[in-house]
Amino acid sequence: MAVGRGYIRAMNAPQASGLPFLKMHGLGNDFVVVDARARNVQITPALARAIADRHRGVGFDQLAVIEPGGGDARLRFFNADGSPSAACGNATRCIARYLMDETGRDRLELTTDRGPLIACDAGSGETSVNMGAPQLRWDEIPLAEDVDTLELPIEGAPTATGMGNPHCTFFVEDAEAIPLESFGARYEHHPLYPQRTNVQVAQILGPDHIRMRVWERGTGITLASGSSSCATAVAAARRGLTGRRVRIDLDGGTLQVDWREDGVWMTGPTAHVFSGTLTPAFLAGVR
Repeated sequence: MAVGRGYIRAMNAPQASGLPFLKMHGLGNDFVVVDARARNVQITPALARAIADRHRGVGFDQLAVIEPGGGDARLRFFNADGSPSAACGNATRCIARYLMDETGRDRLELTTDRGPLIACDAGSGETSVNMGAPQLRWDEIPLAEDVDTLELPIEGAPTATGMGNPHCTFFVEDAEAIPLESFGARYEHHPLYPQRTNVQVAQILGPDHIRMRVWERGTGITLASGSSSCATAVAAARRGLTGRRVRIDLDGGTLQVDWREDGVWMTGPTAHVFSGTLTPAFLAGVR
């Protein structure tokens, strides 16, 4: 690949220049994205937490880093508490749209700790990503012991699903009635989930329609979650509550999820809100 002058300048840019970033969101599920394809960027847990602070930093549900290699790019993700995450569906869609706009292409391969993911232009300004096959075995999700993942031995009999990160989906009569802040925090740390879990409360509205609210591990309540939407669609289909193609209404908007033979496809809108730069003073103050 030819290396342009801009790439060389970025690689040689001193730390004193600060750290550029993008602010993006998918249905209000918001991200700080650092493009590290042309400069060496080290994201520590402390730096991720500092950027996540909505009062003293920028604020995000997840932070994503774009790196060279691994197909068209490699992506790494961090939760707001600084912990790593192998998958983030909405951030993957946002970054895919950014890279498609940059390259003029309508199909990309992005590598994550989840594995290679295919993203494509779905038309009408929407972006699709194949989040891969769901993980349904207890040791893949992972759970602490061998139990039935369809109905866990937890009050409410939720379903466990892995989408590169662990999920726990409760099917309820009224998603709005669940006190999600206390409910989500309680089950995120359930001993059956050694790596903690994302928690969803899902209400079946029809054979192809779900209302879902989400608590993300390491972050808390979010307006939307791509991997949680995929996990909920898979759980609902496994339990015979819906078909394999569903519309999921979240607090921030609607996603379409289609569990196909080649993986779980998720489609929805994305937004690049603004670009900015973390100042040298901010970076120097991170401990």
